[in-house]
Amino acid sequence: MTDNNYDLLVIGAGMAGIAAAKKTASRGCRVGIVDALPYGGTCALRGCDPKKILRRAAEIVDSARLFADKGINADDLSVNWADLMQHKHGFTDPVPESMEKGLKAAGVDTLHGIATFIDNNHIEIDGTKFQANKFLIATGAVPRELDFPGHEHLTDSTGFLNLPELPRRIAFIGGGFVSFEFAHIAARAGSTPVVIDRGRIPLKGFDPDLVELLLKRGESAGVAVQRETTIASVEKLAQGFRVTTQQGGTESTLDVDLVVHGAGRTADLSRLNLEAANVAFGPRGIQVSEHLQSTTNPDVYAAGDAADTPGMPLTPVAVFEAKIAASNMLKPNSATPDYSAIPTAVFTIPELVRVGMLEHVAKESGLDVDVRFTDTSGWFSNYRIGETTGATKILVDKSTDRIIGAHLLGHDYAELANTIALAMKNGLTTRQIKSTTAAYPSTGSDLGSMV
Repeated sequence: MTDNNYDLLVIGAGMAGIAAAKKTASRGCRVGIVDALPYGGTCALRGCDPKKILRRAAEIVDSARLFADKGINADDLSVNWADLMQHKHGFTDPVPESMEKGLKAAGVDTLHGIATFIDNNHIEIDGTKFQANKFLIATGAVPRELDFPGHEHLTDSTGFLNLPELPRRIAFIGGGFVSFEFAHIAARAGSTPVVIDRGRIPLKGFDPDLVELLLKRGESAGVAVQRETTIASVEKLAQGFRVTTQQGGTESTLDVDLVVHGAGRTADLSRLNLEAANVAFGPRGIQVSEHLQSTTNPDVYAAGDAADTPGMPLTPVAVFEAKIAASNMLKPNSATPDYSAIPTAVFTIPELVRVGMLEHVAKESGLDVDVRFTDTSGWFSNYRIGETTGATKILVDKSTDRIIGAHLLGHDYAELANTIALAMKNGLTTRQIKSTTAAYPSTGSDLGSMV
């Protein structure tokens, strides 16, 4: 075997690709991994982790303001954006080297450059040819292309997470995770954000009743939302940008200092030359079987945002898909992904979380559903911190007493969602959940009363 021949070549050195590379290398396979960007992927470098670090500053400001008349003098509290960014870089900067060292220690060859398929079993990386028996494509996603005039003036999520200074006026285009999470951070950090969404209800994957509560809470913190509004154009001014919008036949303009793309992402496949490898793909990614194997090239597998699967675009989903793909490469058709009871959260302040079915889906499926809605805004766990917004909606199958959907809006409710997901995954009934004695007082001790 020559230096350029591998049992497996992984394209994409994010959390998913790294997990698969280490797993297969531990079984004695000769494995290489390649990426044109620093190792670590979107989550660790340009997404989940750095975002959550910035959110911590926003949480502190928000918490102090909630206690402004309860013993805390919050008048002079502010975010030093430059120091906050330095703190973020303290986490992100060492990641690529650390990831690469870990891969090398696991016996994985680390390669750098743009990978392009030549044929079914060969790729080229910056002019050098490599052969592999199997490939895993885990290249993630990129912001989807926008077509309105001036779209080239938008900053993406990566740009926002590396701003040396926070602009005073920011427009976020699109009503999804990126826009709302960043807008909630920006508002607490002293900016005036507005989210512009073409839909009637933003955050479409979440319970609409809880979304409405979140919008009211966000408005009180300075997050404005324009609904059913489309972007006509973005014009660069001498200072900042002018965003022209259309709503109900009326055209308006908004002058801002920064426009951020939060209008969705698509699979990052454009540079791979998949046609040369006979790999079928579509708008949602590479077409794969239930074993995450390409439907047209059996030597190619895909995972995460690069694969067209039922899985949500979440890092934990990408990682377990990659591990499933690795298992199937080691032992053909041995495993399939289980997408049940996976929590997803939008880390606004407070956070909005979902596990399982939405209410309308559960009812349309013919299940006899008990919808247990609870306003938790006055509960001790919220009163303790001065929070005025909190609610849960738990969907229970009456025939089994098991949770089929859980929707939560409140401080630290993502941790509650993890417990609920564990209960759902293991088939626990609400009676069994209520029988558990929790540490008190804690947010977790509220769970029994919610179900």
